[in-house]
Amino acid sequence: MAGKKPLTKSQIVSYFAKKFDLSKKAAGTIIDEFAVLAIAETKKASSFTLPGIGKLVLVKRKARVGRNPATGAVINIPAKTVVKMRVAKACKDAIVPPKK
Repeated sequence: MAGKKPLTKSQIVSYFAKKFDLSKKAAGTIIDEFAVLAIAETKKASSFTLPGIGKLVLVKRKARVGRNPATGAVINIPAKTVVKMRVAKACKDAIVPPKK
């Protein structure tokens, strides 16, 4: 599925600068601060909601036993914490409409 390339950060900054009549520097600062806020809140509260888009969530994975696919050897995979993005239903349905 070869489509259009995703927007770069500078293209997003240009879009917001034009849309809200801001300088590119101000728009870039807002985007950077939003990212900083999302990271800080996810670390502190274990989740951060991006209204209309989804939610960043910290998930604790338990230790488990896995296999090395190349050799078939059994390996222990340690417990770890990962970040997941849960996409909002409204966003999902807008991008890929549900089947009827």
